[in-house]
Amino acid sequence: MTALSDAAIRVRSALEQRGLETPMKGNSLTLDEKQARITALMTEMMDVLGLDLADDSLADTPQRIAKMYVREIFSGLDYSYFPKITLIDNKMKVDEMVQVRDITLTSTCEHHFVTIDGTATVAYIPRTKVIGLSKINRIVQFFARRPQVQERLTQQVLVALQTLLESEDVAVSISATHYCVKARGVMDATSSTTTTSLGGIFKSRAATRHEFLSGVVR
Repeated sequence: MTALSDAAIRVRSALEQRGLETPMKGNSLTLDEKQARITALMTEMMDVLGLDLADDSLADTPQRIAKMYVREIFSGLDYSYFPKITLIDNKMKVDEMVQVRDITLTSTCEHHFVTIDGTATVAYIPRTKVIGLSKINRIVQFFARRPQVQERLTQQVLVALQTLLESEDVAVSISATHYCVKARGVMDATSSTTTTSLGGIFKSRAATRHEFLSGVVR
């Protein structure tokens, strides 16, 4: 098993302490063992649905789904995939908001296992540390690669960045389309959901909150 980075350990611990970790129970299965188990289960499910796995279009579908689940769309369940984080001392004395907009995310609704498709806006006020900008995108995408509810996803990104930056002054907003709403049930093709999580000065100071939210709603 791959050893976890210090950043991954700290972030996971912070989420657990706040009750924001994705509901998980550990097991000792390797990635290959997980793929093998899911392949067998998907084969059984497709057989129950009456699909002909002898057809060349369907024959490899269970293996494809298993690989996709374990190593791609649910890879965020495994902290060994947590991105390598670059932090530098704030020697430039930057003290104004840093905001990254339109971060693409694709997640999966944990209630129906269908797609959540959206964008995130993340901001922070540099204090002692500055984070590499691409690392913000990678953190969003890491937590998106899980079965999720959008409210938890938003807070997970917030707490992860607060933990790494050692500062409460972080804000996160996510706007997304849920295919459990769009493609089934009510089948509303045009609605979207926005969730926002604010920390530190973004919550306590109206002007800073307004500056952040003005960048979200354009």
